[in-house]
Formats: sequence, C-alpha cells, structure tokens
Amino acid sequence: MLGSKQGNKLNEYVPDYVVFDLETTGISPYNDSIIEISAVKVIGGKIVDTFSTLVNPRRPIPYGATAVNGITDDMVEDEPYLEEVLPGFNAFIEDFVLVGHNIASFDMKFIWKAATEHLGQTFSNDYIDTLPMARKRLPKLAHHRLVDLAEYYNISTEGAHRALNDCIMNQQCFELLQQEYVKNPPKLCPKCGGELTRRNGRYGEFYGCLEFPKCRYTENV
Repeated sequence: MLGSKQGNKLNEYVPDYVVFDLETTGISPYNDSIIEISAVKVIGGKIVDTFSTLVNPRRPIPYGATAVNGITDDMVEDEPYLEEVLPGFNAFIEDFVLVGHNIASFDMKFIWKAATEHLGQTFSNDYIDTLPMARKRLPKLAHHRLVDLAEYYNISTEGAHRALNDCIMNQQCFELLQQEYVKNPPKLCPKCGGELTRRNGRYGEFYGCLEFPKCRYTENV
C-alpha cells in the first residue's frame, strides 16, 4: 500500500499477511537492481494467492548474483521493467502486513527506494522480519538463514534462492516459529505489552523491551 511514510516493524504474529522476497544484482539498494519479485498472500495461515515476475534491470547481471539465484541476462531480456512491475505488486499486497527473512536490512530498503523513484510514494505496509524472530525462538541453532530454518523444520529447500520458492519456504517457517512462541511464550512488558528479551549491559544481563526506543522498560534477570 502506497503512502507518504514507511511502515513500522512489528514483533508479533498476524494470521493474514503477505510474504515477499526479492532477487537482486547485489546487496546495495543504492547501487544494485531488483531482478525478481515474488509474494504469497496468506489468509488464516494458508496461502491463497501468489505473485511472481522476473524484472529486466537494464544492466548486466553480475556473475556472483547469477551464481546465487541462477537468474541470467537471457532470462530477464524480455521481462518487464521495474516501473511496470511495481503497480501490480502494490495491488497484490494491498494493506497486508509484509513478512520476510532479513527484510528489515535488505528487501524493505530495496522496495522503499524503488517505490519512491518510480511511483512517487513509498510502501507504508507494516512488516515482520523472521530473522530476529528465529534468533529468539531458536537460540540453539548455530545459524538462522532461511535454509537453516527449513532444514530444522524438515521443509524442502529445493529451488532456494529463487524468490517464489523462498516465499513458500518462509511462510511455512513463519507459521512454525509462531508455534514455538505458543509452546514457550516469552515474558511480556508490563508497561506496553511488548516482548521482553535478555540483553547484556554494563552491569550484567537484564530484560529489555523489544519496543525500544518507544518503550524503555527494563527488568533485572
């Protein structure tokens, strides 16, 4: 959903949402380009619709990017440009909460910039990042990449690093991470109701609210 302000990062589960994923020519939202956008719409925890398209970046795709996602220059040669794709993506996501793995540091920055450049507004949807969620729910895992979560939950990783496959994988992981939350509910902040997490400070461990800096509640361990 387009608006004048970027959406807020949420920390709680919602049953209706859109998982989305991007493939790009590199890791910089300022210097690199989107080459694939995919999304799955979820109602009541179940996928009800999908959106997926390759994007012509008007530039050669670096070898390193192709080595990760398998997308080549030939594959995107006749595909639409980003300014042609974004209105359809906007219509698909509506005002749903967006969900993705590491989207706070990566995907959201790319689509915010893209919307501002091509549509004159930004995406104002709130969003949930499953990477910090996984780190909290599954602290014993050595790594928390999407493929690590999928393997932990015995979800097929076939086709990983193509956007639609990653969306489907991520949707299953998001639902299973919520089950972890239900089985082992966290401490909640008595001030704002947000989740409390253990942190290390100058005087040792303490509980801090995940809504910081909006909420500055702390509690001794």
